[in-house]
Amino acid sequence: MIRTLTLASVLAMLPAAANAQDAADTITASPDTATEMQTPHTGEATSLSELMGEKGIAVAFVRSADWCPYCQKQLKQIDDISANLNDLGWPLVAISYDDPEILSKFARKNSLGFELLSDPGSEAISAFNLLNEEMKPGSRYFGIPHPAIMFIGTDETVRAVLREEGYKDRPSLDLILQIAEQL
Repeated sequence: MIRTLTLASVLAMLPAAANAQDAADTITASPDTATEMQTPHTGEATSLSELMGEKGIAVAFVRSADWCPYCQKQLKQIDDISANLNDLGWPLVAISYDDPEILSKFARKNSLGFELLSDPGSEAISAFNLLNEEMKPGSRYFGIPHPAIMFIGTDETVRAVLREEGYKDRPSLDLILQIAEQL
């Protein structure tokens, strides 16, 4: 199911966003280590808290399922562990600035087993301090995040952040599962 983030969902997650930098300082992936939303098709409203599992939610911020081959590869690969994350109490969602139709088409084509969330205004991306400011307003790429995976606890605090230095590199699936098991 593809959903669209609303400003209300971002504002609800600001306590988690405020803690994102602290979490990023403590758990960061390196090359050496391996709210309310709306369903565009039905208008169904939901919140991130409704999507959370026993421990919270794992959120993958990706640049684009439309044009970024590294994001496309990551989304397909991370689907392999989405059930494991769910079993560990961390259901997986992915957020990008892509339109819901783009995400829906990508999810159907690749039979993804996790939620893709559209953040067309990049409010969540900005709230979590992930907005890539190298992209100029008005360009096709304005609004993309620096790729990251965040584990947000049921208390809406960021428990862990996995980021690589370059946009071509993503945290390994083993590392993602290891962090999920440790939290």
